[in-house]
Amino acid sequence: MNAEFMQAFEQLGREKGISPVVLFDAIEAALISAYKRNFGSAQNVRVSLDRTTGEIHVYARKTVVEEAQDIRLEMSLADARSLDMRYELEDVVEVEVTPKNFGRIAAQTAKQVVVQRIREAERGMIYEEFSSRESDIVNGIVQRIEQKNVFVDLGKAEAILAPSEQMPGDTYKHGDRVKTYIIEVKKTTKGPQILVSRTHPGLLKRLFELEVPEIHDGIVEIKSVAREPGLRSKIAVHSRDEDIDPVGACVGHKGMRVQTIVNELKGEKIDIVKWNADPAKYIANALSPAKVVSVEVSEAEKMSKVIVPDYQLSLAIGKEGQNARLAAKLTSWKIDIKSESQAQALEE
Repeated sequence: MNAEFMQAFEQLGREKGISPVVLFDAIEAALISAYKRNFGSAQNVRVSLDRTTGEIHVYARKTVVEEAQDIRLEMSLADARSLDMRYELEDVVEVEVTPKNFGRIAAQTAKQVVVQRIREAERGMIYEEFSSRESDIVNGIVQRIEQKNVFVDLGKAEAILAPSEQMPGDTYKHGDRVKTYIIEVKKTTKGPQILVSRTHPGLLKRLFELEVPEIHDGIVEIKSVAREPGLRSKIAVHSRDEDIDPVGACVGHKGMRVQTIVNELKGEKIDIVKWNADPAKYIANALSPAKVVSVEVSEAEKMSKVIVPDYQLSLAIGKEGQNARLAAKLTSWKIDIKSESQAQALEE
């Protein structure tokens, strides 16, 4: 290998973010394997690669013993001292054994190592980039669909949108643009595996953070999110500034902000409620749009008894219990809902 060849390797390594030292150490290790493979040697060898000129030297390393039993690994003390009188028992003697045509094999081996290392480095950089974006939204293009798994091109990498992470009613075809939420980035032998979701509550949270400047700036805080993907969601918000209405900020002028998110989630209904440190008030808010007469809470059991007007009972419970279920998930409280007449009947 000539000097230009070495400079090209070094430059390529720097461009790809690989230390030249690491690159050349890897080439030397690969050259040892290449030497043993091509020259059938069981010797203990060392390869020296000159970083400037590209010159290669292969040395057999032999341990000095009284009488050599295996000349590939050992050298007698007499033979060692014929080379240099200072050798003692257990010293290691290096004898050059560079084959004449080793340069061509070395160049090919070095090229393979560089390509492999660059591939590993690129995979490492992609892993670092996307693992730092876990719990964030990414935009991608649908590449293909295999066994209901949707493969999304994110530019530098490909993500997998599994069937369990797809919203009900979602359909995908090649070339579709799609917004997804990164739930996990795994290291694999084939490079990073990026798992994305359209159903995760974090997707809704991040959409609000991107759409509502007050949330991005930390004035309005998202306290909790509960989702039944594609159907309905509830989000509890709190303002650190008394002059700013957190619900109004999230809804936006003429409902523009929340409508943008509803459109992104293919019509998923979103209830935005005001968080409250008082559990009773928080639970009443969480049952919105239903109106609540009273809320009794048991802190020890995290249980609440809610009374609503008779005509509001079905609204409070919701279709197939959806409203009550989402409110319970949002507040982390068990909620028992009764109408006024039911409560009165129990008292009697």
